[in-house]
Amino acid sequence: MKRMFARVLASTALAVGCAAGAHAQAFPSQPVKWIVPYAPGGTTDVIARGLAVRMGQDLGQPVVVENRPGAASIIGATAIARSAPDGYTVGTADSGTLAFNPAMYASLSYDADKDFTFIGGLGRMPLVLAVHPSFPARDLNEFLALVRKTPGKVSSASSGPGSPLHVALELFKQRTRTDILHVPYKGSSPALQDLMAGQVQSMFVDLPPSLSLIRSGKIRVLAVATPKRLAILPDVPTMAEAGLAGFEAYAWQGFVGPAKLPAPVVTRLNKELVAALQHPETRTKLEELGIQPMPMSVQEFTQFTRSEQKLWSGVIKAAGIRLD
Repeated sequence: MKRMFARVLASTALAVGCAAGAHAQAFPSQPVKWIVPYAPGGTTDVIARGLAVRMGQDLGQPVVVENRPGAASIIGATAIARSAPDGYTVGTADSGTLAFNPAMYASLSYDADKDFTFIGGLGRMPLVLAVHPSFPARDLNEFLALVRKTPGKVSSASSGPGSPLHVALELFKQRTRTDILHVPYKGSSPALQDLMAGQVQSMFVDLPPSLSLIRSGKIRVLAVATPKRLAILPDVPTMAEAGLAGFEAYAWQGFVGPAKLPAPVVTRLNKELVAALQHPETRTKLEELGIQPMPMSVQEFTQFTRSEQKLWSGVIKAAGIRLD
């Protein structure tokens, strides 16, 4: 009887193991939901929808984008974190979700370190320092000289407190030891409108919503916060070339699922994500918008996120930014 019972247990374990293996190999067997924590039509939504189509073709199942905007990405991030860990609900988590919010909120409905499985990078949007065309400074050195001559008088807009544009300004102020007047808006559009109108004098902007304004001369760029010049703005110097070494700032996005996703599922999703980002047509479309594709392994994206958390938490705490 003991031998018979042992054989039954062994057979059952083998059957369970085979079923689990078949389930992992079969992923996905139904549509995948991609949660975007922002409203339709913005950069985050555009990136997700473009990649979802390509990934869906390779996965053999539709990847359906669902927008869950609100509360500085917290609503969407919480929905991802609380979903079943089966790979059928995944989503976008950006620099705000993973690097800024933990430092700005005393309490969050998700834990950026424990509640997500990191799958891979999506893209990053380089930030550039722009001014109104009539602003007297013609380059970064002249801008800094003017700011230091009139501390607290030169204004700089952002898309809101705690946004990538705001924290980039705070990093700039800390690195240059300058006093610049922060003017927060409710979104990039009204901030850019007032920059074009001369109501504010400067602003760190990301390229997707501002590229056409730069090319048309409605705003003027002093420097790009990237290590190399941008191909779409070849005549604009980097911060380092302009005299501010080591200053880099991006708004970035990554691809995550809830904690404890099965390893085979993560591997498959990362594989198709990287393939989609490296597809020539996808790369071209993103780069034309000013978005740098960010294909990464799971380990690379994890290390990147940890590095960003360390950098920006220090900047946020030094600036005293709190949103609760």
